Amino acid sequence: MNVKLLEIAENRVTELFENVSELKLYYHNYSHSKNVVEACKVLAIHYQLSEDEINALLISAWFHDVGYVNGKDNHEEKSIEIVTAFLKSQNQSKDFISKVSAIINATKFDVEPKNLLEQIICDADHYHLSKTDYFEEIGLLRKELKENYNIDFSDDKWNKENIDFLTNKHHYYTEYAIENWQPKKMKNLNKMEPSKNIDLDSNKDNSNKKKKKKKRKKLGRGVETLFRVTINNHTRLSDIADSKANILLSVNAIIISVALSVLIPKLDSPGNNYLTIPTFTLLFFSVLSIIFAILSTRPKVTSTEFEDNDVANKKVNLLFFGNFHKIDYSLFDTEIKKMMKDNDYLYGSLSKDLHYLGKILDRKYRLLRITYTIFMIGIIVSVLTFIIAYKSVL
Repeated sequence: MNVKLLEIAENRVTELFENVSELKLYYHNYSHSKNVVEACKVLAIHYQLSEDEINALLISAWFHDVGYVNGKDNHEEKSIEIVTAFLKSQNQSKDFISKVSAIINATKFDVEPKNLLEQIICDADHYHLSKTDYFEEIGLLRKELKENYNIDFSDDKWNKENIDFLTNKHHYYTEYAIENWQPKKMKNLNKMEPSKNIDLDSNKDNSNKKKKKKKRKKLGRGVETLFRVTINNHTRLSDIADSKANILLSVNAIIISVALSVLIPKLDSPGNNYLTIPTFTLLFFSVLSIIFAILSTRPKVTSTEFEDNDVANKKVNLLFFGNFHKIDYSLFDTEIKKMMKDNDYLYGSLSKDLHYLGKILDRKYRLLRITYTIFMIGIIVSVLTFIIAYKSVL
């Protein structure tokens, strides 16, 4: 995947939804787009899409509803205009832009998807129909329609509209969605009754249950933000450490080159014997600095021995390549899907990943501090040695 492009895309979509002032997008917002992206990832892994297909699919998922920032009418066309401008600014090819536009266009209600990517985006866009918080999500949609467009439904009419949609107007396209999401969708359909109030702000009898769900959702977003920000910060710290080490490598390499080309040839002359000790002192500290700089940047892959049952028992960090490269793809695919559905398993793996990253950073910065200390002492000692040697011949 083009991680950088997808990260920029996410930031752009976040910016667009955050800057909406006239409309209140309770449903068609960043959270919905994020859910569609995650559903697309599940389907992309299952169907083993190519890197280019995944990039096009996820960009489409991020931008498919951004047109709502300008109103619901013709929002697909507006979304295509926005994503086209974005992709042009990122110097993407015309073919890639056309592919993304076609995928977004497939989300229109009256358009039949023509290929697998279009089927995936359609299924992912309606993944919420199978979720346990389905009634809360359509409650948000109802609230959005009422407050922005003055479209108000009675409870019975709203339920009938949703029952009709689930029964007659919607169906999943991919085999994966039909097998895994359709049964859950039918469970939600069976829960519907004409008298059931699914407005997000009503039904006080179920308020405690809804508060618990909201708390879990907020906790999930908070934890995801925590891991994303912390891991990004630690990655930046690692990049900074590597940059500092590269500076020292370059400086000491220049010093050694100058010493070998300028000072060493002069040592053949008996009159320059006084330069011998200062020159080799300078070379010694430069070489020592280079050694520690290399040690601080040298990749270290921690790898552990384990068996297949260790993977099944969640004793292996599937998010670290040093571990999962040893696992057969079929086993890895099965276990990673389990992780997607188990928050404790997922966050536990992220915690391990963050912990190991911290240990690597600790070692890197410790060696980098030693390198700078050696370099500083080496420069001071070398200069003093040169001064003492020069005075000795006066």
